[in-house]
Amino acid sequence: MVSIALQLILNGLIAGSIYALVASGFSLIYNVAKFMHFAHGAVVAFGAYLFFAFSGFPWPIAFLLTLIVTSIIGLLLNYAVYKPLRKRKAGNAVMLIASLALLIFLNALIIAIFGSDVKVIPLASQNVVFDLGVIRITAVQITILVVTAVLLLGLWLFMSKTKMGKAMRALADNKDVAQTVGINPERLYTTAFLIGSGLAAVAGVLVGLEQNLNPVMGTLLIVFAFTGAVIGGLLSVPGAILGALILGLVENIGIWWLPSGYKEAIAFTLLFVFLLFRPQGLLGKKMRAA
Repeated sequence: MVSIALQLILNGLIAGSIYALVASGFSLIYNVAKFMHFAHGAVVAFGAYLFFAFSGFPWPIAFLLTLIVTSIIGLLLNYAVYKPLRKRKAGNAVMLIASLALLIFLNALIIAIFGSDVKVIPLASQNVVFDLGVIRITAVQITILVVTAVLLLGLWLFMSKTKMGKAMRALADNKDVAQTVGINPERLYTTAFLIGSGLAAVAGVLVGLEQNLNPVMGTLLIVFAFTGAVIGGLLSVPGAILGALILGLVENIGIWWLPSGYKEAIAFTLLFVFLLFRPQGLLGKKMRAA
């Protein structure tokens, strides 16, 4: 009984770590640019497929190429679609529709380039399983936990300690006031998409090493990331990370009593509960007080 509970908690932390990586990038872009970039899920999927495409290179080079190309894809989405819409002063509804259209288009583009069949990253076959008695964990899962912790700590340090990070927080808080003190919103939008897409690339690689690849894998991930952001606080990057971790734990602990096929149902139930009874999320009061 204890070993099952510990294994489910570990699985929840691993799933929550992936959700947190996706949610942190999604929430960062939302906070700075003030629209829901659901195409972020397709950027995650592109990260996974690009790592598969570059798998003929040594893995550090493949990862670096994946990080660069995925970040460029995120920047292109901003410059080619979102920036022109901002210049036309498009409303949130238009930006939301554009992001959903991009999600569908990029999913179709993945199918056109890589095919619709399931892919497996060759490096994943070298995964090692460690049996620690009460729990089992793989080398990839250890990597997921460590890399996520390092990246999220780095993101927190960037947002709280650097001049650009503080400028992004100021822009997220009040765009008009930020502009009066010389902050350039477009420059920070570019930075947000660059960092967010970089996090999406890492998340895609880690998911690809843990699971098989399919063209719409990013769609479900962005739904989970959005759910985590709602749970923790959509306007708070730390809140989105917290909510994603909670979602991962609740999903995996919940299947102790429910069939594994109900994991998505658990996520959507949490989403509806928070939208109905606490739409500001767990860190909502603290965020408003700040």
